[in-house]
Amino acid sequence: MSKFLVRFLKDENGATAVEYGLIVALIAAVIVGAVTAIGTNLKTLFNDVAGSI
Repeated sequence: MSKFLVRFLKDENGATAVEYGLIVALIAAVIVGAVTAIGTNLKTLFNDVAGSI
């Protein structure tokens, strides 16, 4: 039982999965922010063009 516990405590696969999850969440948040900012700018641009026409 002691060997199992030592091996379990040294296993870093779970920590790696959590790190990858955090990286994916951060990338997703950046993408959402960029799309929101671009969408707002495009809406303003299209409204300006429509007003000019």
